[in-house]
Amino acid sequence: MKSIGTAAMLAAGIALFTGSPGSAADRKPMPPDAKAYIIWPSDGQSVSASGFWVRMGLSNAGIAPAGIDAPNTGHHHLLVDAELPPLDQPIPNDKQHLHFGGGQTEARLELPPGRHTLQMLLGDAGHVPHDPPIYSKKITINVTQ
Repeated sequence: MKSIGTAAMLAAGIALFTGSPGSAADRKPMPPDAKAYIIWPSDGQSVSASGFWVRMGLSNAGIAPAGIDAPNTGHHHLLVDAELPPLDQPIPNDKQHLHFGGGQTEARLELPPGRHTLQMLLGDAGHVPHDPPIYSKKITINVTQ
């Protein structure tokens, strides 16, 4: 998978160096009606291997960059072809767990042709999922040449 641009690379770098490792006892509360969702692409949609935009949404909670510990806020993580990680530990930071620690709500991705899954997971200032965890429905996309 090719990276998503300078801003996202910077955010990934920030994600590596901000926040402290969390534990189940450190999980931040979130309103029970908070929801994360993928605005675009839609489940089952075909997108181009040369790049496409992912637009991420959040309702009944707010976005804050990594390292900013404000009540009822967090930042997006996009899981690519991955299952939800342990929800009481910091979210991994690798090619399957993309961090948007700058507070981004959209990103341009390039994936190889084929079927892929995408799922959002909100993390707190230290990249730990909230209590309750806020994550989207997993969608499947078809990446074409």
